Amino acid sequence: MIEPWGCTIDVGTEGHVTRHVFGPVGDDENEVDETAVRKVAGAVTGAGVWLKVFEDPAVVGGWLDACWWIDPEPGHLMTVPLTTTDGPPPPPPPGYRLRTWSRGGVVRAMIAAPDGSWAARGQIAPTGTTAVADQIETSPAHRRRGLGSLVMRTLQRAAAEQGAETGVLAGTEAGRALYETLGWRVVAPLTSATFVGTKGSSQSLRTVP
Repeated sequence: MIEPWGCTIDVGTEGHVTRHVFGPVGDDENEVDETAVRKVAGAVTGAGVWLKVFEDPAVVGGWLDACWWIDPEPGHLMTVPLTTTDGPPPPPPPGYRLRTWSRGGVVRAMIAAPDGSWAARGQIAPTGTTAVADQIETSPAHRRRGLGSLVMRTLQRAAAEQGAETGVLAGTEAGRALYETLGWRVVAPLTSATFVGTKGSSQSLRTVP
């Protein structure tokens, strides 16, 4: 759902039900609306709600109260030009199987291990000239085999074939190196925060760098 301050995404997974994403607004391409962040955060009452704010954690920490846990490690908003001229992605390693499918306009890719379990996965949602990559993950037992790169190349090409020109994702510091080898670049810091309980609750937790 598109909002004046960004968008709301229904993720629907355990511990990550809804995500409110706050981007720069107005004429200043580098300024996030503090008032909007405070208003949306103040209306949240349920667990599993996350805020993604394109601003440094030290700044966002001053906007939220003790109901929110703030990831002390900043993430990164990253972008990449999308093209089909690089040729198709390479095949998966021997024994692994790559499957892609589309549901509700979202392209998903999954690599199955030789025993049939999942080894790597991800998804991308083309939205006109841009495409948002999300839930990129490689199983710990299958890392360092190029599977993450294969998933990303597959998703990037699929989005480009649908007319998207720019890829966008929210990356962690751990994932940044992988994305940069594929041509992605950092354009803004990113703070992640999740609702953990009401004021005074024993469930409340607050971590601010």
